[in-house]
Amino acid sequence: MTTPNLPQQFDQGAPVFPVSIASQLADMHPQTLRGYDRLGLVVPKRARGRGRRYSLRDVAKLRHIQRLSQDEGINLEGIRRIIELEAQIDGMQAQIHRLNETLQRIQNSPEAVRLFTAESTGDVHHGRYRTRERLAITYQQV
Repeated sequence: MTTPNLPQQFDQGAPVFPVSIASQLADMHPQTLRGYDRLGLVVPKRARGRGRRYSLRDVAKLRHIQRLSQDEGINLEGIRRIIELEAQIDGMQAQIHRLNETLQRIQNSPEAVRLFTAESTGDVHHGRYRTRERLAITYQQV
């Protein structure tokens, strides 16, 4: 069922919740959210009047911090480091995805066939050929 006046897909990163609502959604005290903002753990966007506005992604991050703190017994500095490493992993995974897409495009493109040769000195040379037929002729010449 779709509602005509509501968006079909909600932007997880849209900064829409004030501190009072975000704290209820994360099941935390509003002052805790302000403290996490000061520490740089969860930095919400700011409204025109400089009020904090949290997104659903921010609320999920707050819940993640709460779980690490309460269930795992990790201190805030440890949590900060975990979040930093998770962000690095996410960035690397995105880069791997982009590289895989690029590799697939290259492998599926007939213009991208390459020939690599190595000298006895270890120097590697590569050439690019426009068609597979020219590559076949080059192999026959060797």
